[in-house]
Amino acid sequence: MTRRGAAVGSLIFLVTEPGLMGGLVPYWLTGWDSNDPPKALAVAGVVALLGGLAVLAHTVIRFVVEGLGTPAPVAPTQNLVVGGLYRFVRNPMYVAVILIILGQAAILGRAVLLVYAAIFWAVVASFVSFYEEPTLAERYGAQYAAYRGAVRAWWPRLTPWSGDRGSAHTEIRVGE
Repeated sequence: MTRRGAAVGSLIFLVTEPGLMGGLVPYWLTGWDSNDPPKALAVAGVVALLGGLAVLAHTVIRFVVEGLGTPAPVAPTQNLVVGGLYRFVRNPMYVAVILIILGQAAILGRAVLLVYAAIFWAVVASFVSFYEEPTLAERYGAQYAAYRGAVRAWWPRLTPWSGDRGSAHTEIRVGE
């Protein structure tokens, strides 16, 4: 896949998947009507929302530049994406969407979005466990096994993983 094709495909994915789950569904659930939360909560929500959007943009760009593919299972990457924020956590794109949902919950003061964020996480965690991880293990073998052994799925590392991105014989150093 060309970088241009990866960029177009990733943009389509961004609008149809995270855009739907992180934007349209919260709108359907709330109409974006606010319950006037305390200002501190709303400010924290803005920080979470903007942080989630920044992480989401970063992850999609990584798929294009590093992976030469898209986040969509129908047009997967040619290379395993383990750079950037993926050196800290294996699923930063899903974490970003959860942050976006939680940000909206705080901005709007709407508990229904907290429930939705929990349901969203349960669904994507199941998808990761039953589809993504086995698919990546089959496609990338030892390289993915080393990465998976060093980088947690949902809780970021304090220091970036520095494993070899290009080798199928990646080694994990003790203490990483």
